[in-house]
Amino acid sequence: MTPASVPRFGHGSRVPGWDEAADLTKDPASIPDPATTPVPEELQARIEDYMARYPDRRSAAIPALHAVQEHYGWCSPEGIEQAACVMRLTPGYLAAIATFYDMLFTEPVGRNDVYVCTNISCSLLGADELFAAFHEHAGEDPEFNLRSFECLGACDLAPMASINGQYVGPIRPEEVPEVLEAVRRGEEPLPERQLSRRKSTDPNAAA
Repeated sequence: MTPASVPRFGHGSRVPGWDEAADLTKDPASIPDPATTPVPEELQARIEDYMARYPDRRSAAIPALHAVQEHYGWCSPEGIEQAACVMRLTPGYLAAIATFYDMLFTEPVGRNDVYVCTNISCSLLGADELFAAFHEHAGEDPEFNLRSFECLGACDLAPMASINGQYVGPIRPEEVPEVLEAVRRGEEPLPERQLSRRKSTDPNAAA
């Protein structure tokens, strides 16, 4: 596979592990015991806040897992067990959700998220070359969680990327080193091309 290729996994899927068999040798699932499962106070407070917003606590599973990911940097087994303890669910229930959604990570990733859109509008305007440039300059850097993304819904910025949640574009391949250096320094990359800084005709848009 060349760096410009969009990575795919078994049977053409872009999501790893979806076709891995379940481990039937494990003990039956149980809800973690609060007496033996310490949970960081901040994480517990966030999860309980999310649970309070829904009539069914299971509806808070995705935001709870996001809280775990923000706390640990990924959905670690320890974090999933802690969330399950707070929510009174089995870790397996939450793990099934975490492994289904590809923006929840069940393995450690770099602290800087760079998602390069590779759907049709971006692809026609050079997304493969842009992804190849990011891969060349950051593909081996453990500080970056670099991946292609099926669609980020910002066709007017094509080719573009989401960098730590900030939509930036259009980005030329030759600008990638500058973008990455800005991120490494803790600065905003290409601020004049960030979606959040675009002016709006709505006078209440910034209210």
